[in-house]
Formats: sequence, C-alpha cells, structure tokens
Amino acid sequence: MKITTIILAAGKGTRMRSELPKILHKIANKTLLQHVYDMSYQLSNNAIKIVYGHGADLVRDTLKALAVDWIEQKQQLGTGHAVMQVSDQIANTDIVLILYADVPLLKLATVKQLIANVNDQSLALLTVNLINPTGYGRIVRSDSGQVTKIVEEKDASATEKLINEGNTGIMAVQGKFLKKWLNQLNNKNAQGEYYLTDIIEMAVADGFNVLTSQPESVDEVLGVNNRLQLSHLERVYQQEQAEILMEQGVTLIDPTRFDLRGTIEHLGIDIVIDVNVIIEGKNSIGNNVKIGANTHIKDSIINDNVEILANCIIENAVVGQGSKVGPYARLRPETVLAENVHIGNFVEIKKSSVAAFSKINHLSYIGDSTVGSKVNIGAGTITCNYDGVNKFRTIIEDGAFIGSDTQLVAPVTIGKNATIGAGSTITRNSPENQLTLSRVKQVSLAGWQRPVKHE
Repeated sequence: MKITTIILAAGKGTRMRSELPKILHKIANKTLLQHVYDMSYQLSNNAIKIVYGHGADLVRDTLKALAVDWIEQKQQLGTGHAVMQVSDQIANTDIVLILYADVPLLKLATVKQLIANVNDQSLALLTVNLINPTGYGRIVRSDSGQVTKIVEEKDASATEKLINEGNTGIMAVQGKFLKKWLNQLNNKNAQGEYYLTDIIEMAVADGFNVLTSQPESVDEVLGVNNRLQLSHLERVYQQEQAEILMEQGVTLIDPTRFDLRGTIEHLGIDIVIDVNVIIEGKNSIGNNVKIGANTHIKDSIINDNVEILANCIIENAVVGQGSKVGPYARLRPETVLAENVHIGNFVEIKKSSVAAFSKINHLSYIGDSTVGSKVNIGAGTITCNYDGVNKFRTIIEDGAFIGSDTQLVAPVTIGKNATIGAGSTITRNSPENQLTLSRVKQVSLAGWQRPVKHE
C-alpha cells in the first residue's frame, strides 16, 4: 500500500499578527509544519507533498532539509484548490492522506486508524465532538447515522449549527476517487472558495460510505490560529513530554514547570529535575543525575552521578561522571569535563577540556584551554585567549595550582605541579614543580596622610 500525504501549508495566518508565516511558529522550538511532517514521516511507503503559499521562499528556506515535494499554491482559493495543485502527482492506487500544517499534535495512532478505514467503497474522515463547535464545519448525518455531507459554518442553517460533531478536515481516500471528485468541485458558496469538504457529498452520491473515527483527545486536532491557541498547545505538548519522562522513572519536582524542546536520546534511572528546567536539542542523561532549578541544557551529554546546581547553562558540552557544576555556571560549546570535576559559581568555560579531579570553583573564565587532572584554579582566574583577531590556547598540566586573580595570557603552558602566585599576569611558560609569580613590590609609606575634604 502506497500512501501520498498532502500537507496543506499555504495559509497566511492573519490572526497571528506576525510577519512570520503561521506554519513557521513553533511549539517546543520546532515549527508547526515540522511537527506534522515528523509524524507523517513515520508512515511506511509514504510520499509527502507540501502545498505552500504565503511566505513561500522563507518556508522553503527554513525547512529545506525535509524529504518532500514542494508544490506552490500561488493563489489561496480554498482547501479543495490546494489539493488540486497535487492532482497530477497522485497515482490512482495511492491512499491519499490530507493533513494540515497548523494542526501540530496529531498522533500517529490516530492517523493509522483513519487510513485503516479506506477501501474501494469508503472514504475515511476524522471528526471530533466539541462542546462549542463554533468555527468548525458540521457533520450532517442521516436518520440511520450515515454521514451525508459536511456544511461549513458560514453556510449552515440554524439547525445545522446545533450539531456538535465537527469536521477536522483530515481525511484519507483512494487516489482515483479523490481526483474524480476534485474535478467536480466549484466555488459557489459564501466564501467563494473550493471546499475540500464538498467531496463528502459527492462520495455519498456515488454510493460510498464515509467512515468516521475520532482522536483520543480533542487537543490532537486543534489548529493554531492565534497566539493563545499556540500557547495552549505548547502546554499540552509539554505536559505530554513530562508524563512520558515520569513514566520512565524521572522525578520532576513540578511537571508544569518543565520544558523539553528536543529529545533525550539516552535516559538513565533515578534522575531528579527541579523546577523551570529547559532541555533542548539532542541530549543524553545518565543515572543518578540531579538537575537544579532554572537550568538550561542543550545538545549535551550528562554522565552518571552528576549534580548540576541551580541556574546553570550547559550547551554542546560533556559533563563527566561524578562531576558537580554550579550554581550559576556556564559551559559553552565544546567543553568536555572528565570524571569528578568541580565547576563552581560564576565560572564560564568555553572550548576547553578539564581532566579528572580538577576544580574551578569561583568566578573564573577558562577558554580555549587544556586543563590537566588534579588542577586547582583559584577565584578570578582568566585565560586571556583572544588578541582581538586570533584565538590562542592555554595548557595547564596535571597538578598545577593557579592562585586567585591570575591572568594567563595565551599561548602559554603551565607545567606539571607548577604553582602560580595569586595576582599574577603570566605571559611566558611556567616550569613544572616551581612557583611562578609576577607582582609589583609592595610598598608602605610612613607618615602618609589621607586627604581631607575642605569645607
């Protein structure tokens, strides 16, 4: 069975009040269209077609990595007109699945159930029962319960508006029948548009059964038309992610204050995550990890028995087993901490490796550096790695002790077990096993008087 999925993505989204096309707005840092694509991509033997229009160049440039055929709808004349743009790419034997780029939380299981209802004598339609169906096309049924047509709200009678079963617009049908009915569409309605929903009445007239199914949750089929709806679906999505993690054994101190904006590709056991934590991109979290409040982790590997204290930012970094980071620490891209490293408050590390059992506990910047094992770097230490044009590397070998308020001017090497006196500016290599310091001689002036303010 070959599936052709058509994702309708041409609308402007006026109510978003944004220069950005609606389908490029994001949930969990992923565009609405990407959510729909990712779900449909999981269907086997599936060719995906995206009908796009408003913001055409930006849409294609933003999502150029998608494995799809792009079909431009230059005039937006309704959903039926949008599907017409793909007619010549639909094989008669295909099952055609119609999806919408602004309905981001549709589940794969719901789609598979829909597709299972398609045969030579049926069209499959996804409907939803709503307390307030305002804005939805209504599903009109015969006395025996068979679907006879869909009527759009602007064309509905007062009686039809009382129907609470709404049309999601999501359907599946064999290609040869879809193409036949598309050729019969007209735009004689209140909107002057070609409604895809009109093919339901055509199918019934041709003796087809319209087989309906419904999603497990209404939220699956809610579309995004404004910022309020976008915010609602963001919270729905995040609640789902939190529940999945908790089912896998993660302790979330407050599931309503946690955001997963990516994936955790490896998830250990006995993980505890405090409030307001954001995890973004592709990550791995090992066993017995504690993550403090207000921490942001992106594209990083957190190994076993790590403790990350509150208010840390960790991006594209590796934190080794048994290490402790924070509070208020920042690990920038290409930082690699080995096992049992301590990174303390207000320490920033960039593009550096720190070997086992080393400590950088206070108010320091370490950039473009190789730090050996059992190194102790005192408060206020700075690696001066940039001359305004080029970056240079600092090497601190095993066992070195760097006194507080030290500037290491790269390129420079601090030898094994070397000690750097506090307050030094080091511009040349420091020998191993020796004390190196650079200070102005301290002077005390006898008889000096502090200035007095004259009235």
